[in-house]
Amino acid sequence: GGPAAQQGGHGEDVSFRWQCVEQPIGKQLFQRFLEGAPGLAAAGALWAELEAYDRCEEGERSGAAAAIRGRFFSPGGAQHCAFLSAQATAPPSG
Repeated sequence: GGPAAQQGGHGEDVSFRWQCVEQPIGKQLFQRFLEGAPGLAAAGALWAELEAYDRCEEGERSGAAAAIRGRFFSPGGAQHCAFLSAQATAPPSG
């Protein structure tokens, strides 16, 4: 579905992206929820690290990606996100 599929009965956008990513207060509240919820803190930390990665200089990205993979994607990592699929955590090919 297009934009109509993401809107509620009053023309308000109720998509996750709009409420929890694009709206600053919604994003802050959702990230605080993740930080305080048992089992979801790693997801919140991963989100923060991915945003930091997006702001990295090109020369720093390889090291930042390796640190993210080790911390969040590898079994035994400090904040392993076991809920992610193998496809989501696979190193990029090419």
